[in-house]
Amino acid sequence: MNALNEIRQIDYTVIFARDMAAMRHFYGDVMEFDLQRELGDRWIEYRVGPNTLALTSLGMMFNDTPQQRDALSLQLAFRVAPEMVAACAEALQAKGVLPVLPLTDQEWGHRTVFFRDPDGNVVEIFAEI
Repeated sequence: MNALNEIRQIDYTVIFARDMAAMRHFYGDVMEFDLQRELGDRWIEYRVGPNTLALTSLGMMFNDTPQQRDALSLQLAFRVAPEMVAACAEALQAKGVLPVLPLTDQEWGHRTVFFRDPDGNVVEIFAEI
C-alpha cells in the first residue's frame, strides 16, 4: 500500500502575500469570498466552496525571499456554471479589475477569463462547456 495514493483533494491553499492589505481587499471585498477566520493581521482564511484560501505574510512560518513582483508564481482557477463566467467577468470589471485575457471559449472545452490579483497571481474564472 502506498500511503500517498490516499490523498484525495487539496483542502486549503496558502498564498504568501507580498502586499497583505491589497490581497485581503481583493479576495475579501472584490472577489467577495466569505471570511472563515482570521488569526491576527498576518493570517486570514476565506471559504471557497469546500476549500479554504488562506493569505499570510512572509515571516509568520516561512521567511523566504519574496519573488519579484513580475515573477509569475501561482494560478488559481475558480469553476462556475457556463453562464456565470461572463457575469463574473462583468462583476470584476465593474470593480475596476480588468481582464488580462478576455472571455474565450477554449478548444479544450473551457470558457475562460483571466485576471491578476494585486500580487500578480493569475486568477481564472472558468466553466466546462
